[in-house]
Amino acid sequence: MDQERTVKDRLPYPYNQDLSAVLCRMNRRTPFSRQRLANDPVTAAYVLAGMQLIRRHLGPGAQRVLSDPDDDNSLGRPLLSFLSQRAVAAEMANNPVPFPRVGSTATLRCSWRSHSDYIADLLNFGLWSLHEPALYDSRIGPDTEQLLEGTEFVEAAHRLCFYDLTTIVDGPTFRLELVATAAAEGDEVIQEALAANHQGAMEPWKQVYQEMFLARGLRLRPGVSLDDFAGMLAALASGYALRRIGNPALVSIDTSRQRCIFGTAALALLLGCVEPVAEGGAAGVSTDDAVRELIYGQRTEPSRQPDQCAPTRETDHPCTSGDAPQAPAGTGQPASSESETTTFFTQLDRLCAEPQPPEVRQAATALRDLLLAQTPDR
Repeated sequence: MDQERTVKDRLPYPYNQDLSAVLCRMNRRTPFSRQRLANDPVTAAYVLAGMQLIRRHLGPGAQRVLSDPDDDNSLGRPLLSFLSQRAVAAEMANNPVPFPRVGSTATLRCSWRSHSDYIADLLNFGLWSLHEPALYDSRIGPDTEQLLEGTEFVEAAHRLCFYDLTTIVDGPTFRLELVATAAAEGDEVIQEALAANHQGAMEPWKQVYQEMFLARGLRLRPGVSLDDFAGMLAALASGYALRRIGNPALVSIDTSRQRCIFGTAALALLLGCVEPVAEGGAAGVSTDDAVRELIYGQRTEPSRQPDQCAPTRETDHPCTSGDAPQAPAGTGQPASSESETTTFFTQLDRLCAEPQPPEVRQAATALRDLLLAQTPDR
């Protein structure tokens, strides 16, 4: 036991930690035996081997091996191994009428030069944004009109988000996208299919957003582009779909009311990134400044030119001593030190005593008398 503990302690973090709370399904009958097996160095070695395979095949820095050394596009795709030529040919027997139901690897190879080419085309089709459009488009049509005109903007937005999230979760396309994304690093075929899917899915919605802004007198805040806004909404949808698939309890969907948390998140994003068009087309407030206004209760003012600077506030020059003299009331001058005040009065006395134009001497005398009246101790 001591020797095993020594080996365990020498393992790198986190394999040297107590793994009994993480590895909960060890094949032992008693809790003590399960805990001991979970912390056995051999168990840690198996866990490390699995993690290395995950990194090797999924990345980052995934290793790509060519199935055909003479074909640069024949990358092996282990996550899509269920789509082997034999499996695809056998699945032909389950095709519905009127599709052909007899297949073979030979005919499959006649249609595609390599299995990699077949996978590429299958991904392009499976990730195609119009793969299953009919039901979806028929549901969203009336509510997209509500975004442009109508009195149920908020309700329509919630329903659209509900349709979007349920369509993503209940169909195979998003799940294929997840697998393809995990295998996309270093694979141009998958990357191009994913990029085409994203663009095809977002372009129609970008047009809807643009028309909605114009119809409702809205605009995006400075620093947020239409691509940014559409991308953020798409990321919200994907994130909630991923959480819903992984654990349905994390993202509740109210089918009766056709609502989900994605709708609330989308409206919050709209509230933060969009503002009414100001009269005269004045520059808007950025999202950062809008948040500052929310947190600090004061909108950030535009930068002033030097001649527009506000008068210095007294709090900008705190006194370092309670005995420091204050500026005479009504002068608008900040507090100064005793030496600065003495120098000021000396220069003022010189203006009054030396030959000056009558108007200068009169103004200097009047100012000196006013200040002396307010500071009798001088």
